Amino acid sequence: MTELAPSSYLETTADAYGAVASLYADLARDSLGELPLDRSFLAVFAELVTAAGGGPVAELGCGPGYLTAHLRDLGLDAFGVDLSPVMIDLARRAYPDLRFEVGSMDALDLADGELRGIVSWYSVIHTPPGELPPYFAEFRRMLAPGGHLLLAFFESEGGPVAAFDHKVTTAYRWPLDGLADMAREAGFTEVGRMLREPCEGERFRRGHLLMRRAYGEGNEK
Repeated sequence: MTELAPSSYLETTADAYGAVASLYADLARDSLGELPLDRSFLAVFAELVTAAGGGPVAELGCGPGYLTAHLRDLGLDAFGVDLSPVMIDLARRAYPDLRFEVGSMDALDLADGELRGIVSWYSVIHTPPGELPPYFAEFRRMLAPGGHLLLAFFESEGGPVAAFDHKVTTAYRWPLDGLADMAREAGFTEVGRMLREPCEGERFRRGHLLMRRAYGEGNEK
């Protein structure tokens, strides 16, 4: 995997999550059990990837690996990537049967079209808005034509992109339409979206976007 650029927001994010990795893992491990709508969107993603013939699926920003394991339980050939070596160590210990690697989701050592699916579950939230378009370009490069991308993020309640005081490090809330437009410009077609209200203990609404890599030049069916 590509090494992180020094003195960047990537390094800041990796260090911040590394400092709270054990606590974060304890809090996140069973979180999906209380989120039926989130699980339903993950299940739809898994069904679409499977119906298209399956293949490798990357969870980018996997943290302690609980969601990668959930994707595996949904029948997917899933592996995880995260900026934080501490998080990756926790994930490998918790799920020794799964593959986890340290890396940055905007520059991975994967071949063009290698993946059939990508899940970015609250993992682009720390990316400064001006730095985000290259992420979508990289997602498209790694996905096979027709492959699916699932994003989860904090929603800005119809307003513009806004920074907020995330408990780990600075993060951003996005309008659903704003992220959907950015993905469309990068060559994705929207399949569906979900906006849910905050559950108990949550501050903000949650946005979810399910997209498919469009068939571009040289990639037609």
